[in-house]
Amino acid sequence: MNKFEKVTNSISELPDEDIWTLYAYLGLKLKERNLVRTRNIVGERGEFLAIKAYNDKSGLVKLQAAPEGTQNVDALSRKGERYSIKTISEPGNLTGVFYGCGDQNENDPAKKFEYVIIVLIDKYYKPKKILELTWEQFIKYRHWHKTMRAWNLSITQELIREAKIIL
Repeated sequence: MNKFEKVTNSISELPDEDIWTLYAYLGLKLKERNLVRTRNIVGERGEFLAIKAYNDKSGLVKLQAAPEGTQNVDALSRKGERYSIKTISEPGNLTGVFYGCGDQNENDPAKKFEYVIIVLIDKYYKPKKILELTWEQFIKYRHWHKTMRAWNLSITQELIREAKIIL
């Protein structure tokens, strides 16, 4: 039995309250090691995976995390291109919303970023697929989310066919 299996077996035996405490502790450790900047673990994981994939794969632009709190922009290229990163965990197929990208009736909103990176992760937060869309593709595939009063993307086969496949 490896170290990971021993830990997961031990966790399985913990009472519910101890699991919540462990979850909080792990969140603090991730922040302490600069693996996350916020408590949005799923989104942070996707941003980390996207930036790592771009920086590790030859032929792709090198990315760095955008300053915290920058609306709709999660990473920047060395040329100043803006990237919005959305993470979807299985079994989902909808991104979170994009605020400030025009209202429901606006067909040509001001450009907020040059690219969208969509990171699909499995239940263990491992990357399954990373897609890149241009601003124009984002405009083409976006859907209005009435409740949130903002846009999101549905990951369809058509969108996947048109997207640049990073992973």
